[in-house]
Amino acid sequence: MVKCVIIDDELPARSLLANFVQQLPDFEVVASKDNALDGFVYLQQNNVDLLFLDVQMPQMTGLELVKSLSKKPHIILTTAFREYAVDGFDLGVFDYLVKPISQERFLKSVDRFLQQKEGYNGGLEPVLLKIGKETRKFKLESIYYFEGLKDYIKVYSKEGVFVIYERMGAMEMMLPSDHFCRIHKSYIVSKHHITHRGTNYVTIQGLHIPIGRTYRQEFMDKILKN
Repeated sequence: MVKCVIIDDELPARSLLANFVQQLPDFEVVASKDNALDGFVYLQQNNVDLLFLDVQMPQMTGLELVKSLSKKPHIILTTAFREYAVDGFDLGVFDYLVKPISQERFLKSVDRFLQQKEGYNGGLEPVLLKIGKETRKFKLESIYYFEGLKDYIKVYSKEGVFVIYERMGAMEMMLPSDHFCRIHKSYIVSKHHITHRGTNYVTIQGLHIPIGRTYRQEFMDKILKN
């Protein structure tokens, strides 16, 4: 059972999220709080899997609450102000829902949570890549990211690191854009293996991968829209 907590000072917002959660099998709302201080106490005393957290609240904001937690559950921010997204990602927030929250966008966020929690397995068609004289089949869900070097690309995957002789532009065209994203002239990353998003980098397998200035806005737009 996935244990969910909702923290929002507005009753209609709490009720809407609780209704969405209650429609999901194996999910339950174990606590619903109208202020961050009560939420902090609950989170210190209980194990929680998923936190829906409003940003703007009296006494303590949602972002201040996130900063105060030493052990964080997966956190989804909920607010009417999109500009808080970058600050939230810097703090390791998992996702961001803009009010008024639609059920479709809510379900996309929950799906991301489940993929990361249970291990990504998208059931995607494998890609064929030429490794030396051999053509190898790669499951896309096993690939963490691609690093483009001068004359070749390194493929970082669960099976290891492989070198292919291909251009980054051609590689980008071969990959499904809803699962992979170009974030730098030298990097294409799997969105499902990102464990942290900062202002100028993402983290995959403990490695900080830079987000290039040219690609930053497009990447942030995709993250916020998907």
